[in-house]
Amino acid sequence: MNHDVIFKHKINSAHKFIFLTGGVMSGLGKGVIASSTAKLLQLSGFRVSCIKIDPYVNYDAGTMNPTAHGEVFVTDDGGECDMDVGNYERFLGLSLTRNHSLTTGRIYASVINAERAGAYLGQCVQIIPHVTDAIKEQLRSIATKEDLDFTVVECGGTVGDIESLPFLEALRQMELEGGKYNTLFIHVTLAPVLDVVGEQKTKPTQHSVQELRRIGIQPDILAVRCNNPLTPEARRKISLFASVEEACVISCHDAPSIYMVPEVLAKQGMIKVIAKKMRIKNYSPQWGEWKRTASSFASAKGRLRIAVVGKYVTLPDSYVSVYHALSHAAAHLGRKIDIEWIESEKFENGQMYQANMEQKVETRNGLKNGEQFKELSYLRTFDGILVPGGFGKRGSEGIIHVANYARIQNIPYFGICFGFQLAIVGFGRYACGLERANSTELDPDTVDPVVDFMPDQKTAHNAGASMRLGSHRITILPDTVAESVYGSNWIYRRHRHRYEFNKKYSRLLEVNGMIFSGHSDSGQRMEILEIPAHKFYCAVQYHSEFNSRPGNPEQCFAAFLRACSGSTTIAN
Repeated sequence: MNHDVIFKHKINSAHKFIFLTGGVMSGLGKGVIASSTAKLLQLSGFRVSCIKIDPYVNYDAGTMNPTAHGEVFVTDDGGECDMDVGNYERFLGLSLTRNHSLTTGRIYASVINAERAGAYLGQCVQIIPHVTDAIKEQLRSIATKEDLDFTVVECGGTVGDIESLPFLEALRQMELEGGKYNTLFIHVTLAPVLDVVGEQKTKPTQHSVQELRRIGIQPDILAVRCNNPLTPEARRKISLFASVEEACVISCHDAPSIYMVPEVLAKQGMIKVIAKKMRIKNYSPQWGEWKRTASSFASAKGRLRIAVVGKYVTLPDSYVSVYHALSHAAAHLGRKIDIEWIESEKFENGQMYQANMEQKVETRNGLKNGEQFKELSYLRTFDGILVPGGFGKRGSEGIIHVANYARIQNIPYFGICFGFQLAIVGFGRYACGLERANSTELDPDTVDPVVDFMPDQKTAHNAGASMRLGSHRITILPDTVAESVYGSNWIYRRHRHRYEFNKKYSRLLEVNGMIFSGHSDSGQRMEILEIPAHKFYCAVQYHSEFNSRPGNPEQCFAAFLRACSGSTTIAN
């Protein structure tokens, strides 16, 4: 289901911008509020998109540790972006580009390159006006190129951060240059409740607004995060001290699903406030399937227990698109999902299983009772196992053990990227007799490199944006599980990897029961593996999670959960 609406009217005046800033602390959910605001406008028939500003000096998110910053979201054109870009895509049903993620590094690179080319004609290049002009140019170019009515711009970080100042100054200038009817500021703050007092405290919001005013920005709307709906007393107090009308103080309290937040905002008159302040007419959200889809996440019955075994589970945001893809598939099946995030290192010294063509041989490798390692038998308590992407040696042996255990125990298994590669390593070792099979990423001297460095990566010198990135066409072989899952002989999916299956081992693995049912680049690269004799054993080289949408789950995720639920069919 596509949640895009028919655009029933076009604004003929200047492009309109809505800027979201954050105060008090990070992690308040600005991305969800930005996405929900944009969704309300989209449902009202306007052309709208979102842009994320990240004040860090990195050129993009590609080289950042996911446990420090969260998932690296990949766009169709190969952009490595902040995870909030994934929220924008899921809410709006759009495929965005690398240009929708703006960083200090990108802006300064463009300014320095222009200066080196002589574009400033001998001027002394400064933060104001040259850097702020570059920021404004980037934002306006997207609005113009995509012919948008509204561009929702989320400024990362917290007001008061030094890194954010050039961006906030640029946004202030855009209000001055574009006019108050073409720009609107939403400031996201927090109303905490202290257990000792038991009341919502407004002082953090007051101080945050004062900080924003010091740099010349008066917010039009305050989106106040809170556990429970904002009380009338707190709303009045915030309105008085922040000099914002009561109707413009919006309670952003917890909802059963993030996809219900647009409805939470609409019930408090968010779209009416925007329409009044930006002088737009003929607005009325046409909810269509969106409200029904959003409610399906709260009304689902029955539960599925899924183990996600990965390298970066200490911060679940490292796999936020995987979480959403699982929740999309579960809601589509009318189920709720319980996910346990398990660190793969815990299986490094766990039970190891070996198998040959005739029999299964169980061996134990030094597991000490009472230590922090979980036995592989614990995985029997789950309906399915998912291994997401990752890089590097740490925890890799644990993933190999998990992938092999799922195969032998006939537990539904779904591997993504790293989970694809290490499933091949495990199969090579324990089903094909290649005792030293490995990936050259993990052991450069392995005698059986079943996963190897991609040839075209050997000439890459930079770490950033040098992997195989973005959307590629994948051909699916007929009469395979993959064909029944996707209902097609070709798909487009997004990639982010440097290593791939070594085709020299194709015949050996196929003889032992593993089929490579999808390929790309005229058969040069293997993209999908499956074991047809298994309940569900499928892994993909691409990142299928980036293509999942609420109401329209990615097909392999849906097939995986159908198998986990005990369904005899995995096709849509």
